[in-house]
Amino acid sequence: MEGATTATEQMEEQTAGEAVDRPEAVEIEPRRVVEAVLFAADSPLAPAKIASILGVGDARDVRKHVAGLNEEYEARGQSFRIEEVAGGFQMLTLPVYNTWLTKLLRARQETKLSGAAMETLAVVAYKQPVTRAEIEAVRGVAAGEMLSRLREINLVKIVGRAEDLGRPLLYGTTKRFLEVFGLASLEDLPQVEALASGAAPAGTTRQAVAAEEAAPSQGGDGDELSSTEAAEPGPQLSIYEGDDTGDGSRPDA
Repeated sequence: MEGATTATEQMEEQTAGEAVDRPEAVEIEPRRVVEAVLFAADSPLAPAKIASILGVGDARDVRKHVAGLNEEYEARGQSFRIEEVAGGFQMLTLPVYNTWLTKLLRARQETKLSGAAMETLAVVAYKQPVTRAEIEAVRGVAAGEMLSRLREINLVKIVGRAEDLGRPLLYGTTKRFLEVFGLASLEDLPQVEALASGAAPAGTTRQAVAAEEAAPSQGGDGDELSSTEAAEPGPQLSIYEGDDTGDGSRPDA
């Protein structure tokens, strides 16, 4: 019949249309693979190691790729270069940017937590809103100093007062807490059951398990008059500071 098409013709036309819409395969240059590997690495990689990952060429070829990439970075005015460090190659920022990167490093060091701080933060995260007395019941030590420190670095905040005797303060986590731990919301916190079974997801801590599996919390019947009230006598806990230099942004000294 004139004007009619067979099923075969329709399939051929559809296939031809898909072929037009389908983008051609992008040819990946070896030096781009070298660039990607160095970008993802957190420590210097030897040329021979890079060559083995690349699967083409040898250490001499890798050096040529690195030289070509650095020429490209310089021509584009990029803020980083690939430098030779301890017998390997590493992607580093230029010294001229150290002023700003130092501020970034300082901010990251200020949020580096000790084990005691992580335990306290875990209790707040899983039991919020929670009183100081409840936190101390779980951890078995005074929590005033830790709570003050966590508030200073904007991981914990006061969210209200409990209806218990003395109206103790209630603590909860902040938006900064979500940012630091890469969570979209508190609903994304690892389930305690999964942690207790030993299948802890990446980025979780054993302190979270201990916090949730600890003895049942007690009501906060203490009178908390100030958010910075001094801790009761007990072990003095502190935050590690200034000892973390390994992170994603590495200013070149």
